[in-house]
Amino acid sequence: MNDFDALQAAIRRAADARQAEQRACEAFLNALYHALRTASGPGLPLNNVTLDLTPDPENRLRPVPPGGWYAAWLRLGLCEVLVRVRREGGAFVGEYGGRGAFHLTGTTEDDLIALARRLLRDVAAVYAGEEVPVPPSPERLN
Repeated sequence: MNDFDALQAAIRRAADARQAEQRACEAFLNALYHALRTASGPGLPLNNVTLDLTPDPENRLRPVPPGGWYAAWLRLGLCEVLVRVRREGGAFVGEYGGRGAFHLTGTTEDDLIALARRLLRDVAAVYAGEEVPVPPSPERLN
């Protein structure tokens, strides 16, 4: 087997795991979008939030190798924020807006709403010229 064939075989072997990661990360990004729409509380949906899945600008290989990043642009009214996420162990690890970061082991509605509210506060702090606070411990957001 030559080097090219070995590369193709490695890509094929990892296809199922890669596709499962992609589906999980895209589902997470979609769930975060829905959490952002409801972050203002019951009966107060944010109607000017949109989601646009996009290839992660940092990825240098396609298809994305296992453990790679998946991204989406979230439009939050007058601004857009790039959110990147990947699977690490059983957790979702990500970053947003160039300064924010998260590590979620749980993806309950409460976990996602807490992340959505923190994302909104952090992005507002960036636009206000404030220092973005250090993220809480990786174990829990709330």
